Amino acid sequence: MPRDRDEPAAVRVYTVCDESRYLIVRNVPSLGCGDDLANLFGTYGPVEECTPMDAEDCEPYTDVFFVKFSQVNNARFAKRKLDESVFLGNRLQVTYAPQFESLLDTKEKLEARRKEVLGRIKSSAGRPEGTSQYSPAQGSSSGNHHQLNSNKRAYMKTIHTSHIEDPRFSHVPSDKDYFPSESMNATVKLVREKLDKIQSGGDNSSTSAASKKPRVDNRRRI
Repeated sequence: MPRDRDEPAAVRVYTVCDESRYLIVRNVPSLGCGDDLANLFGTYGPVEECTPMDAEDCEPYTDVFFVKFSQVNNARFAKRKLDESVFLGNRLQVTYAPQFESLLDTKEKLEARRKEVLGRIKSSAGRPEGTSQYSPAQGSSSGNHHQLNSNKRAYMKTIHTSHIEDPRFSHVPSDKDYFPSESMNATVKLVREKLDKIQSGGDNSSTSAASKKPRVDNRRRI
């Protein structure tokens, strides 16, 4: 029974037996758009057959189509992308149709799934235990980090050298004005005078401390 168009799609898990390269597409507008529908499904893989199913029950002014893919993977991808998608104003309802499979189709489907599972097991078993698949990336990231640090040091050295050689970054003598404003130049001059006084006071204190002789304690001990 086709589900109602306003009914939300239920979450369902499909096994390999439920999946099939045969699909049934419902709620297709009755506009003679079979070729457009075949082209739409053909974008997901080779389509061997796309024909209307007149014997199927459907809503008024809609058709049901039978789509046959050459591979199960293509049918799975098409169902995942096109189910509940809008086609000419209607939401398509795509379902698997494993009842149309022959014995050979079922055998090929199961054999393909067996090979896929074995391939996954071998790939997981070939990886050494305790190693991460992102270890090469981590090693490259550490190498890139070391290279970035080297580039940063070289860049800072270049900037320092350019500042020394650039006349714009040269020191301004104390007897010249640095700012265009007189008040700011006066403030700078006052700060320089205080710094010079502090420096000269420190030099004098160190000189006097060096010139002083050590005092001798001549007091009598009892």
